[in-house]
Amino acid sequence: MANFISKKGEEARKKGIVIAYDSRHKSSEFALEAAKVFAGNGIKAYMFDELRPTPELSFAVRELGASAGIVITASHNPKQYNGYKVYGEDGGQLPLEGSNAVLEEINRIEDITKVTFMEKDEALEKGLIEIIGSRIDDSYISKLKTLMINPEIIKSVAEDFKIIYTPLHGTGNKPVRRILTEVGFKNVLVVKEQELPDPEFSTVKSPNPEEKSAFSLAIELAKKENVDLIIGTDPDCDRVGVVVRNAEGEYAVLTGNQVGCLLMEYILSQKKKRGELPSNGFVVKTIVTTELARAIADNYNVELVEVLTGFKFIGEQIKLLDEYGDKKYLFGFEESYGYLAGTFARDKDAVVASMLIAEMAAYYRTRNMSLYEGLQEIYSRYGYSLEELTTFTLEGKSGLEKIKYAMTRLREDRISRFGNYEAKAVRDYLNGYRYDLVLNQREIITLPESDVLYYEFGDNSWFCIRPSGTEPKIKIYYGVTASSLDLSRKNMEELKKGVLSVVEDLLNH
Repeated sequence: MANFISKKGEEARKKGIVIAYDSRHKSSEFALEAAKVFAGNGIKAYMFDELRPTPELSFAVRELGASAGIVITASHNPKQYNGYKVYGEDGGQLPLEGSNAVLEEINRIEDITKVTFMEKDEALEKGLIEIIGSRIDDSYISKLKTLMINPEIIKSVAEDFKIIYTPLHGTGNKPVRRILTEVGFKNVLVVKEQELPDPEFSTVKSPNPEEKSAFSLAIELAKKENVDLIIGTDPDCDRVGVVVRNAEGEYAVLTGNQVGCLLMEYILSQKKKRGELPSNGFVVKTIVTTELARAIADNYNVELVEVLTGFKFIGEQIKLLDEYGDKKYLFGFEESYGYLAGTFARDKDAVVASMLIAEMAAYYRTRNMSLYEGLQEIYSRYGYSLEELTTFTLEGKSGLEKIKYAMTRLREDRISRFGNYEAKAVRDYLNGYRYDLVLNQREIITLPESDVLYYEFGDNSWFCIRPSGTEPKIKIYYGVTASSLDLSRKNMEELKKGVLSVVEDLLNH
């Protein structure tokens, strides 16, 4: 990474790099070692004084005018993992070109013992390491608060509206509780057992807010306190999960698609109501995220931009269309619990999302509705959408070969029938074409090359299949929309049955 920055010249070295880390084993030590390497190569390193969320790192890169940023984290993965996320000068995750350039520099290192570094005390004395903290925190929180839409609503319910929050032993504890308190919520209860940083994540099997088990303690507390809203963030606070009471009075974890659509509907409807919805506004989703988002965007005459899986592609659209273009970014989300409002950060941000989710829940409270009832209102307006995911893990070299064989056969044999479902069009993101199977036409796809196939059916149903880029896994995403929940469930069952009958046969070849 140091070589990558150095090749950009002296100005890039002076602008420096921002370093953050989470609560995992050795995260702070890895962060310091990275800072020492940057300093040893003449690159200014801004290092946070303690753990911070990934989105705040993204914000800090922009706030400080740095050349790049890194955060030591494995996000929502189990305790035995750690990782190294890299950000460009725009605060977004490095695009493919930048990522490949960094990998090339890594591959050039033949002897790690010859990597240049500078001891911490010397680097501090020379100003090549600078410790940062509260000033960035204050600016971050202050700017996120400007993204509130109806601040007056919170005041009207603050006295008796309770929220339970859990940081799942991660970085969200201070910033999320701070912003909820500062915008006016007076009853924010924290799950004490999960409040403090813990690299063992000792109260959960996995610190993943997608899983209901991660909320067991929060739900116990919610039952005692009679709380309708639970918010939980993952260790680096870029993903957020929401738990609400359903129609049966049971606590249920909303999907990333459901939360994303609730937020999109709330943001667009309230901006329109206040006369603040721009004519050139756009929202962004990934290709495997719910099509319900398209219906919502269409209803408000807002452009929907679709990108490949990965939030870095959403951040990239902000740069291309908002910063360098003539359009106004409004909201972006992906099905895996990532949401971003505003452009202060360029990665999914669970701090601002938590603030807006709480504000949105307060809004529905003023209408004598829960978030669950708000979701049902959206379904009744736009159709009942369901999404599911199937993952196959095939170990070893033979597993990778089976995955490759399946993708090759799907492409070359032009398979289009899956049980009772006949595809009307296929998007092949590897070859860069969308094939209209009805009209026998093809059109160019302008997105980056990726080993992904996306099948469109005539009833607003779809499925998408893609191999993992890092593991011997293949993922299948499904989506259906119907006039009722029962019909959606029936259609989903039929679609999955048809798709799996074909894919499993190919994988077992």
